[in-house]
Amino acid sequence: QVQLVESGGGLVQAGGSLTLSCAASGRTFTSGSMAWFRQGPGKEREFVALIRWSSGNPYYGDSVKGRFAIFRDNAKNTVYLQMNSLKPEDTAVYYCATGGSGTLRWEYNYWGQGTQVTVSS
Repeated sequence: QVQLVESGGGLVQAGGSLTLSCAASGRTFTSGSMAWFRQGPGKEREFVALIRWSSGNPYYGDSVKGRFAIFRDNAKNTVYLQMNSLKPEDTAVYYCATGGSGTLRWEYNYWGQGTQVTVSS
């Protein structure tokens, strides 16, 4: 059974940084991607970033490009999302997802429980 466990969320001031982690267990992934999505209050779940398991190539949503970085540790089956220059509009519950690929939430079969990120102005 695949499990994804996020950690690293919290409260940070605007301009600050946070790094989220997503640890996958139950299966070793060699294809597809691990992605981060987020859902702010009253908003749809939005694609943030993904990294391909095989190549390590990243891809970012327009709203985070240049500020966020996604990277992986294959030995730990863990993906990280480093978030810099955070803005209040980055406030959301952040979810990791895998068992698929792409920028649409329905393309992924496995989801974590989410971790809250709050950016104060």
